[in-house]
Amino acid sequence: DCVRGANVVTDSQNDTDDADDRWIPDDDWRTIVANVPLVSVDLVIEHDGGVLLGKRENEPAKDEWFVPGGTVHKNEPRTDAVHRVANEELGESVVIDDCLGTYEHFYETADVDGVDSKHYLATAYRCHFERDDPEIVGDDQHSDFQVFRPPFENLHPYVERYLDDW
Repeated sequence: DCVRGANVVTDSQNDTDDADDRWIPDDDWRTIVANVPLVSVDLVIEHDGGVLLGKRENEPAKDEWFVPGGTVHKNEPRTDAVHRVANEELGESVVIDDCLGTYEHFYETADVDGVDSKHYLATAYRCHFERDDPEIVGDDQHSDFQVFRPPFENLHPYVERYLDDW
């Protein structure tokens, strides 16, 4: 993990596995997105000689080829978020190989009504699929998934930064 000195201590009262406990009402989410950077993880998944990217269906970065990723839930270690995001967005498990670092992403669009920008603190992890022949099922955030191989050209600048560090 990219954090030094971070130990996770859990007890049964902090168990937040129930997805309903994680839902934030729309008005509260709007306030958060308008005022606070979002902590997220991005998955730079090595596969078949390249990196898996998904064609985004929603803002920010709509219609761009981007790495899978998502926000970190409260009390969720970032490495656990990587595994959750892989299962939710791809239907597959991943193995974390390395932490590439934490990056700031600033967008002038948002998928939240009444909010015109988003700010992420995204920690990127280099991963590979647990299975050699994954069956990627996808989700409603992506219209397609493809493996991109070097040389990487004409990709979103944030994806290019990840691949420069890859």
